[in-house]
Order: sequence, then structure tokens, then C-alpha cells
Amino acid sequence: MSTLSPTNRRQFLALLGLSAVAVGCGTAAGSGGSAKGGTRTLRYQGWAGQVTPAELAQHLGYLEDVRLEWVGNTISGPQDIQSAATGQTDFGGAFNGAVVKLAASGAPIKAVISYYGSDKDSYSGYYVLADSPLRSARDLIGKKVGMNTLGAHSEAMLDIYLRRGGLSPADADKVEPLVVPPVSTEQSLRQKQIDVAVLSGVLRDKAMAGGGLRPLFTDHQLLGSFSAGTYVLTERFIKQNPDTVRTFVTGVGRALDWSRATPRDEVVARMTEIVRKRKRNEDADALRYWRSYGVAEPGGRITGKELQLWIDWLAERGDVDRGRVRLGALYTNDHNRNRKVTS
Repeated sequence: MSTLSPTNRRQFLALLGLSAVAVGCGTAAGSGGSAKGGTRTLRYQGWAGQVTPAELAQHLGYLEDVRLEWVGNTISGPQDIQSAATGQTDFGGAFNGAVVKLAASGAPIKAVISYYGSDKDSYSGYYVLADSPLRSARDLIGKKVGMNTLGAHSEAMLDIYLRRGGLSPADADKVEPLVVPPVSTEQSLRQKQIDVAVLSGVLRDKAMAGGGLRPLFTDHQLLGSFSAGTYVLTERFIKQNPDTVRTFVTGVGRALDWSRATPRDEVVARMTEIVRKRKRNEDADALRYWRSYGVAEPGGRITGKELQLWIDWLAERGDVDRGRVRLGALYTNDHNRNRKVTS
């Protein structure tokens, strides 16, 4: 595992947007469509052993004649949206804080639909040993919190928890977030190499089944149900391919609604079929633990507050210049033909 001082943590966060410096001057032309015709193929990155809402939409037939072209897998949301911004792929998805940071760095991107979030079934929990004395935010001073990456969802939730717990910035800096590979996080906690482990999905369920752990807090307890990440495309791609974007966004929204309305066992069976048929040499076993995508709004429509939260968080930390991000330019629901919500 790696450790970073508070100063280095902020330097790390600043790196998140560096690749976007050249993007503002780049073409990000997508897969060669024109304003007159436009492409009906969208290049994207997947996640090993998982079925994304876009992949589910394609399998359900909701993308109509729009075709997804898989170019490989990613393990990083920030990398995924940077690939979209630089034209290596046509769309990517990431934690909304990463979207804000990339946009603030000058990348010509726009969020078009939410694709994951937190609800009562799908959430990230911050777990301690059952006999741990840690009970409150103040108890975390001087303690280590293991998470999959810094500068993203897990660290943001930790910061919010510490702030709501009354910690001053100086005291909050004494809480040490550490990068721990997700598959090793539970073991690191049980061996007392860390004091708190951030766990979600199958890893959370397996850890809790093993006993001896209890939650300190969860992101759902902090913020309720909320959409946490969005798919983004470049403004140029949207302009050149409006019909394709409309079909894609609306189809993904329909797939999200289908996953909510359909019995869980049927959704898992469909996802398992998708993974097996695509033949990417991956293990579909973890899908049996799937509960939901966690997207809060019908049709995956984006609400301004979901992005404003991270604009404020990053600005308060000094990681973005508030003047470099205009909420209205950051996202759009114009291409989503699913049910509307109030922003």
C-alpha cells in the first residue's frame, strides 16, 4: 500500500486534471462522424467482470442501430473520461468530482447521463473491526483509512464525514487516507494495517459475511440516495452526432429504469449472459452479488445539485478554481428522452 502526506495528497489531486491541458487544443474528433451524417458506432472501455448500463442497454436493444465498440478495459474513472476527452474513445464515465476537475482543467466535455450512484442496496461503507474503539469522526484523528484511490468518491465521502463531525481542517489532515487494492482491503483491516476499510459491492458483502466487522458510516447515510457518476462526451462529438447521442443517452436511461423495475434475479441472469457471450476471458461470478446501479433519478437524468456538490468540495479544498467551472455548461439533459426531473 502507499501513503501520502496531506501536502502530497493535494499534489496528487492536482495531477488528475493535468492531461486535460492539451485537450483544450486537441481535436477530440471521435470516430470520424460529420455533422451531416454522423457515426452510429461508439468506442468505449469496459470493466472486467461487470456489465455497464451502456452494455446492458445494447443487449436489451435499447440502442437501436447504435453499436458499441469495445476497445479494452479500464480500472479508473478519471482515465476513462480522459480517454473520451482526448478522442481515444467516444464516451467515458467517472465520479462526478473527476468530471468537474477535468472540465475545470479545460477539457471540452459534457456530462449527459448518470450511470452509477448510491442507494439502500448499492453503497460504499467505511468499516472497522467489531471491537474497534472508533465510533466518531474525531476518533479517526491519527488513523489510517484504506480506499481504492485518492481524489475520488471515497476520499470525498471521508472529507464530508470529518467536516460534519466537527473536525477542523488541521485535525482532518491528521486522518490518513491510503491507497489499498480493493481485493486486499478487508485483509489489511483484519491484520490491523489500516484502521478503517472502504468496502462496496461484492467485496463488502463477502467481508461482512465473514463477521467481525461493523460499519462506521456509509455514503448513503451521509447523503441519502444520489447519483455519483456520469457518462461524458466531448462537445464536438455531441455537435457532430446529435442523433447518435440522443439514441445512446435515451437507451442507457431506459436500461437503468429496466434494471430497477425488473426482479434482481432476472437482471443478474441477463448480465451473466452478457459477460459469457462477449468472451473477454473474465469471471462472471461477482455478478451474483449485484444489487443495483444506484442511480437516483428516473432515466438517469442529471440534477444540478449532484455536480454542484463536487464543485463546492473541490473549490473548498483549493483543487479547482470555482470560476473555471460553470454548472450550466457542465451537463445537459437535452438528449435524454426519458422522464424529466426538476434540477
